[in-house]
Amino acid sequence: MPESTLGVGIIGVSPIRGWAAAAHIPALRALPNYEIRALSAHSAETARAAGERFGISAVFSDHAQLVTQSNIDVVAVTVKVPHHRELVFAALAAGKAVYCEWPLGRDLEDTRAMAALAAKRGVRTVVGLQARQAPAIEFVQELLSDGYVGEILSTTMVGVSVPGDVVVHANAYMLDKTNGANLLTIPVGHSLDISQASDHRRRDRGADRENGGRPDRGDRHPHVRGDCQRPHP
Repeated sequence: MPESTLGVGIIGVSPIRGWAAAAHIPALRALPNYEIRALSAHSAETARAAGERFGISAVFSDHAQLVTQSNIDVVAVTVKVPHHRELVFAALAAGKAVYCEWPLGRDLEDTRAMAALAAKRGVRTVVGLQARQAPAIEFVQELLSDGYVGEILSTTMVGVSVPGDVVVHANAYMLDKTNGANLLTIPVGHSLDISQASDHRRRDRGADRENGGRPDRGDRHPHVRGDCQRPHP
């Protein structure tokens, strides 16, 4: 095991579904410098079941116990948006680095509060806007940076919602806009981040070629026209 291995604790693990089980745990286990050392869930029964499935002995039903473990360096928050602020605050207060799923908070006030506490504690943080690192997106960014499609004047984004008029019980909380989890905050937010990241990369590489490596200090925000449409039956 590498000497610089970081211990990870994941808050919000289900043994049968969810982002932790489907994405975070497989990804972390594929990386040599990270070791999953603790899990927490909403109940003791679920925590034990998750621990058995993923082979983790340190499991908790109280997130406060997880974030205070001395062998945990990074806390991953993989629960629903309304609970992010409480859990991120607990991890930051314990001096842990934090990876939190997107959307970071229910609203701007939530997000600013978490960012302020992270700055005050001086710890590293990451928000789960991971699409910009996807191989397909990076390939498109390379094409844009190399001028494959010429000068980009505007961007049009068309979003298609999940078809049908029924929301499963697990996602019913998304119908309440105060929870901060909906089409605009999640898929549109991810898409805007990809667009902005691609624009920044294109501008920076253009500056490298034209300005002797000096970054472009002009308008850094792409102009996006977006439409959210429900597919026809």
